Amino acid sequence: MEAVKLEIRRPQIVNGIGLEPDPDWSFKSLLSELDSLEKKLNLSSSVSLPFAKTKSREIYGEKGTKRSSNAFVMRVSDEEFEDSEGENEEVRDRGLVKAARFNCNEFYFSSDDDSDDQPCLDVQTYLMNEVGLVESALYELTHEHQLGVKEEIRNTVSALETDLMNESEKSSSAHTKVEKYREARREVERKFDVQYQRRVAEGLDNHLTAVQRDHELKSQIEERKIRSDAAHEEAKRREKALQEERLRQEKAKAEAEAKLKAEEANRAALEAERIAAKEAAEKEAAKASKANTSEVPQTEASGGPNATSSRVENDKTNKSELAGNMLRAAESALKLERERLQKLKELEEINQSLRSSSNQNFDSTGRLIGRLIRQISGNKDKVSTQASELVKIFNNPRCPQTISIAYFAQKVVSNCESPSHSAFACAHVIVLVTSQFPQAMDLVLAEIHRACIYTVPKHISYTKSAFESKEAYWKVIGYKEDDGKIESTTDYLVRLDSYMKLYGALVQTEVAGCQNVHGLKEGWAWLARFLNALPANMYTAVALYAFLQMAGFALFRKYRSQFMKMLNFISENFLNALRSQDDPDLRPITSKIQCYLEDKLFLQEPEGRTLQSSLLSNNMAPESDYHGPYHQQSRHFY
Repeated sequence: MEAVKLEIRRPQIVNGIGLEPDPDWSFKSLLSELDSLEKKLNLSSSVSLPFAKTKSREIYGEKGTKRSSNAFVMRVSDEEFEDSEGENEEVRDRGLVKAARFNCNEFYFSSDDDSDDQPCLDVQTYLMNEVGLVESALYELTHEHQLGVKEEIRNTVSALETDLMNESEKSSSAHTKVEKYREARREVERKFDVQYQRRVAEGLDNHLTAVQRDHELKSQIEERKIRSDAAHEEAKRREKALQEERLRQEKAKAEAEAKLKAEEANRAALEAERIAAKEAAEKEAAKASKANTSEVPQTEASGGPNATSSRVENDKTNKSELAGNMLRAAESALKLERERLQKLKELEEINQSLRSSSNQNFDSTGRLIGRLIRQISGNKDKVSTQASELVKIFNNPRCPQTISIAYFAQKVVSNCESPSHSAFACAHVIVLVTSQFPQAMDLVLAEIHRACIYTVPKHISYTKSAFESKEAYWKVIGYKEDDGKIESTTDYLVRLDSYMKLYGALVQTEVAGCQNVHGLKEGWAWLARFLNALPANMYTAVALYAFLQMAGFALFRKYRSQFMKMLNFISENFLNALRSQDDPDLRPITSKIQCYLEDKLFLQEPEGRTLQSSLLSNNMAPESDYHGPYHQQSRHFY
């Protein structure tokens, strides 16, 4: 027979009789109500009832764990269930109630709970006995009353459940209606929001379109105005540039004419002095003989000194002839200067005609050459690169070669005044370029002579009869004029030092595979002419010291003892002439020349003379040692 699982509650014990609870009660409230009812019955009865509910038995599990006294699950077979029902009917007919028989094989009772086993046996013994009539009637009344109360409670609970379900359905229905209403309201509001947002977006789009259209119109108007203003400014700038160019050309032409007139005046004065010298030849003979005793000793070595001995003798004669003249220079030096300046003048005339006949503007070439020269540094690779770029420009057919060479000569000389100028590196570039274009060397020298007369070498003495004022004299010897104001002597000596250093670096530069057409031979000739013709003063002292700084090392290596004789002449004559003037402004430069001779600085190679194979840091830049000390102490020269 199929076993069924029933959920029953543990029977209550009333005087040893087990009462089975109604299986329909499932709420905790029903149990509490029944307990309350039983307590009332016990209290209302004056007779001690044997059915009073006692404390439920506590059941323990296999491990001694206390089990709940609430409902538990039992397995009951159908036959046993039917037998138990028959026996219960029989007991009821007899006025007795018999406890159900359960199979509790699945429960485990602790062996230590001996006190629980004995009451169970007592209950079974009690059920076998009969009770009295009064007790049976009392039990029946109590049972019927309990059944009535249970039925009433069951009906009440059922009614409450029905009301609760109705209220729940009403509440659910109302809640559903409210949610539907809310959803409908949300949908309506969403539609209104979408319509409102669409209208706002359309209005904003129209507004932005109108604003953009206005901005485009304004920008177009502004752009037209800017283009118009730019075209106007460009026209004004071009007109101004043309005017400035015309003014510059007129000024250059006027300066050239003034210089030419000055040179003609100098030549006329020189001719007059020659005539006067011839008339006073007998008076000057004694002076000439005395001067010969103090001249630079003639060298006996072969090469440069012997080649210049004849020129030195001629310079002595010219010096005696020019005694008392304001122009102090060797005739050979003046002749070379005139030839170089004439070549430069002819080149400028050619270039002027080329510019006039061509509508092309060559200023961009000049700017390019100037930029390349400014980028020259004491690095071998940089020097080679810059020289190659300059040669490419000279060979460029878009710009005439004469114009490129003229730009090169101008820019390389004007760059001397730059603080970052490297004289040795610039001299290397000049030699590399002029080795392929030899005609450029005379033009470079002409620009140097034009910038500094002491590179010729020559000196012009001041005389009131020849010059209207000191300013006129300063202009002739090379002072610059800016806005009608003559530069200071300090600035002039700084520029003189820079030009002489470039010239000294140029004559001593030797490049493998290239010929320097103005090398050490010309440097030796310059020193001989300088010492034979020029007086000792502030200008000549600065020029001599700058030249020795750059070329003294190379001249000593080539001429040795002959160069030492030159240095002895400087020490015995030139320095003594400076000291004899007793001028405090001459003491610093006199001390420098004396230190150069006494410390034999000509035995030390100047820094920067040998180009570096890689870029140098700022602390090792060669030209800082050349320009720095002089700039710092140049104020002591005057």
